[in-house]
Amino acid sequence: MKHIDLVNMIYRDFAAGDAPAILETFADNVEFQLAEGHPYRGSDTAWIGKEAVTNKFFAVAGPEWDGWSVVIEATIEAQDAVIVEGRYQGVYKPTGRRMDVQVCHVWRFRDAKVASFHQYLDTANLRRVMGRR
Repeated sequence: MKHIDLVNMIYRDFAAGDAPAILETFADNVEFQLAEGHPYRGSDTAWIGKEAVTNKFFAVAGPEWDGWSVVIEATIEAQDAVIVEGRYQGVYKPTGRRMDVQVCHVWRFRDAKVASFHQYLDTANLRRVMGRR
């Protein structure tokens, strides 16, 4: 499977809420880094490993959103990386506000698994949707 196909599959699984399927594509020591200023990131720089991603992201974010998805606007595939430009969409349940946030993801691969995920996004817009300053 090409890296770009794997990334597209991950986005479909995320929209379906299938965290176990996503984690199956990750290397055991995956590096998962949210954008600076992201409400879920806290003071961490990157989370290492599937357990950290599960506990600090999926378990926290999953219940808070309805209809979360990524609308892909462009992809760039390199030898061991895929860059995705797009928009997050969905509704943040606690505020009832709809999200339409610009995002860029950098996916890196090792041995046909996701070695790292780095996210860049409009955190000011996300914080507004979430009712956080």
